[in-house]
Amino acid sequence: MKINCIKAYDIRGELGTQLNEEIAYRIGRAYGDMYQPKTIAVGCDIRLSSESLKQATIQGLNDAGVDVLDLGMTGTEEVYFAAFHLDVQGGIEITASHNPINYNGMKLVKENARPVGIETGLKEIQSIAESGNFKTPLQKGSTAKYNILSEYVDHLLTYIDLKQLKPFKLLVNAGNGAAGHVIDEIEQRFIAQNVPIKFIKIHHEPNGNFPNGIPNPILVENQGVTSEAVIKHQADFGIAWDGDFDRCFLFDENGKFIEAYYIVGLLAAAFLSKSPNEKIVHDPRLIWNTIEIVSKYGGTAVQSKSGHAYIKEVMRQENAIYGGEMSAHHYFRDFAYCDSGMIPWLLVIDLLSKKDEKLSTLVNDMISKYPCSGEINFKVADTQKAIDNVIEYFSYQNPTLDYTDGVSADFGDWRFNIRASNTEPLLRLNIEGQHSTQVLNKNMMRISKLIADTI
Repeated sequence: MKINCIKAYDIRGELGTQLNEEIAYRIGRAYGDMYQPKTIAVGCDIRLSSESLKQATIQGLNDAGVDVLDLGMTGTEEVYFAAFHLDVQGGIEITASHNPINYNGMKLVKENARPVGIETGLKEIQSIAESGNFKTPLQKGSTAKYNILSEYVDHLLTYIDLKQLKPFKLLVNAGNGAAGHVIDEIEQRFIAQNVPIKFIKIHHEPNGNFPNGIPNPILVENQGVTSEAVIKHQADFGIAWDGDFDRCFLFDENGKFIEAYYIVGLLAAAFLSKSPNEKIVHDPRLIWNTIEIVSKYGGTAVQSKSGHAYIKEVMRQENAIYGGEMSAHHYFRDFAYCDSGMIPWLLVIDLLSKKDEKLSTLVNDMISKYPCSGEINFKVADTQKAIDNVIEYFSYQNPTLDYTDGVSADFGDWRFNIRASNTEPLLRLNIEGQHSTQVLNKNMMRISKLIADTI
């Protein structure tokens, strides 16, 4: 059997043709054969297909002799947390995150939530799963249900000082409900400890039919509902999550969407103000604001290829306290270097309480100094040809080129990064400038035309 849903740092595929219960079983069996863990934790998101794929994966693990803790419906980071908090040797989350409804996938980690990517085990798992030549264990594994929520929220609340939090009204969009159970638990903790924070909840109940659209707040067309609700309810800021809530997206008190690039700067400053000599890892897509802030606070900025498997590996190598991607993945050393969609907004309310400032005030200087395009996606038949055409066109300006991930070109007063997606058949473009949006927009139109001419 040929399995073609294995990507650079996770598993994603179209249901039926690329991913089904048989493939899920084989991947679970192959994971068990390769790592031979005693116990692992398994969870799934709210997609209608996720529960059956989870059960098939668990069956594969059990047949490989692995005991499983079934965490039920979870976000990816709850599986990550279980993998470093419990006495288990790995974890699997069944999720396709923000992909369309006809997709699903898996995120795999080893002991202590170490990621399994194409260069760190996925290729071997694919080979074993395709061959079907599985080992016969001494005995089958067993499955037990386990609720990780309370322990997970205990950990989340260690990042902030509940006693010094000021009153806030937060608009929370749980993205068809995936993040809802965590917000409800945090809300109960806040009430019990008289924390003056009120949640206004929208799209809060779990619904795998995605009645409110694909949970991907980075898309402009998906931002309006959160933005309008912030304004309507006069919230202090808004938070929206993606489909497995390992990413959160913030909206200021005026309902304005804040590019995650600037949140990276905000969180880097928050960590470095307490520990100035630490390292901060960032991706190559948008960099200038992050580098300036890290330098200002006495830290060291370290660049990594985009993607959670790569960022986590570099963070471990460098012992970095925090890592951030402009795609809204935020990684924390004290969270086993994993990404979380809950820790960032908790740190933001902590920061706003200490500074007694509005969110817009904290980010507006960064936005005006280093304006950016946000990520622009193009469907192209030949991504490499499109990249080559763009680089060739600008070669006469002799930009400084960097090939950490795709190609980054620096022209002094503006720069861009262009790369093929690791998870979707897309070409991704990011552009940033210095002070001037005019230079930014002019070059954005120029590059967009060059790419369009390739299609």
